[in-house]
Amino acid sequence: QVQLVESGGGLVQAGGSLRLSCAASGSIFSRTAMGWYRQTPGKQRELVATITSGGTPNYADSVKGRFTISRDNAKNTVYLQMNNLKPTDTGVYYCHPLGTTSWGQGTQVAVSS
Repeated sequence: QVQLVESGGGLVQAGGSLRLSCAASGSIFSRTAMGWYRQTPGKQRELVATITSGGTPNYADSVKGRFTISRDNAKNTVYLQMNNLKPTDTGVYYCHPLGTTSWGQGTQVAVSS
């Protein structure tokens, strides 16, 4: 089981930026693809972005050009830089090692119009 701690959420105005971080425990991090997901009340958790162990990113259409996922394997940390935020980006953001059942507690992002 991988332990995950997300941080960096907050309240911002539309057009603002936030940088989320996810610190992971364990030795599997560097060889595991990671994903960022978000969830809003009444909706299923949706995939926002993924990054392979080698650093290749992939994004949901709704965040392309605004969000950047990156990772630092030396620090066992994955990041999500979010720019030009919109109210529709509001939700709880979770990181997740793909292919595992591990989830963190999430970090809340709220974007006001």
